[in-house]
Amino acid sequence: MYTGTKKSELRIYVSNLFGWRTNRKLIVIESDDWGSVYMSDKRALEEMKAKGIPLHSHYLKNDTLESNEDMEMLMDVLRKHKDASGRYVVMTGVNVVANPDFEKIKANGFKKYEYELFTETAKRYPQSDRIHSLWKQGIEERLLVPVFHGREHLNVQRWMKLLQEGNETVRIAFEYGVSTLSKEINGKELADLRAAFDIDTQNDLKYLEKVIDTGLDEFESLFGYKSTFFIPTNGPFNNNLEGLLSKKGVKYIGTGKVQQEPLGEGKYKKHFRYLGKKNRLGQMYLTRNCFFEPISEEFPKERDWVASCLKEIEIAFNCHKPATISSHRVNYMGTINPENRAEGLKKLDQLLGAIIKKWPDVEFITSMELGDIINGNS
Repeated sequence: MYTGTKKSELRIYVSNLFGWRTNRKLIVIESDDWGSVYMSDKRALEEMKAKGIPLHSHYLKNDTLESNEDMEMLMDVLRKHKDASGRYVVMTGVNVVANPDFEKIKANGFKKYEYELFTETAKRYPQSDRIHSLWKQGIEERLLVPVFHGREHLNVQRWMKLLQEGNETVRIAFEYGVSTLSKEINGKELADLRAAFDIDTQNDLKYLEKVIDTGLDEFESLFGYKSTFFIPTNGPFNNNLEGLLSKKGVKYIGTGKVQQEPLGEGKYKKHFRYLGKKNRLGQMYLTRNCFFEPISEEFPKERDWVASCLKEIEIAFNCHKPATISSHRVNYMGTINPENRAEGLKKLDQLLGAIIKKWPDVEFITSMELGDIINGNS
């Protein structure tokens, strides 16, 4: 049962007023954070808790590198449902391609950052030994199709600075293969370590150019094609980097409807974005307008995620807009907590069945396909 208020419905309608329109019932499901390691494993989770490190986030409690079983079970759910085109439901996997190489960083005394591709990370996770081939299978079957989220889901410069300063909390987490925390043992807030493209000074931009350059090259090498779509991790992104993205073949940029552009020195500039808006280079902004995060602890427990997402889709279609659903990887991860995956997949199955029943003419497409349709290329 949908429990939203008229006021919240009105706000959703208003947020759908601007931008590109269509009479087609198009749905994109964007799922962030694939390829990254949030919590290394269950043992690390329990031992870090015992040492007093704040681990309140549902990501830290449930999210780790995707396993073979995670991917296979998710793809099984996607295969259960076909859209009006006769194709299976497709999910856009918003992927990073690398993680910190903890051994090399420790060996060099925290002086220099080193990374490893997620395929190397997977070698330390026996349950993840086939994820690269499963990604290729997902692409071939058009079930789970990756796009670029960043090289790693980590603000490398902030993290290395804390390590070099000997921050106790960050150093303890490092020993467990965990890089991103929000609070120290004493409760003091840490700067956002998950926002890879946030900056503290304008000097950070030169390093981020290397991150984009190497990251997009690694993406193409791993997956066999260029990602024409990019969503910066956690949102903040300095627009001076759009030029390099354009040179590397990125045509579409995922953003919030209000983009926070970091300028350095703690300053941010707000930009209003809408679906189909283009920047000075002709790159198009793509925005989300629906949310499906069934295991999130950031919302009331009684929230009916299937009903609320259906209502958001209905409003999008009433406004002649595609429905772009945000649904993070954590909802479908079961290595640390199998019940988490079971609940997330059950709710996803219910949602997909309800969508197809309510809108038999619906079409599920990828983020890149949506950009191409808006550009008139499909």
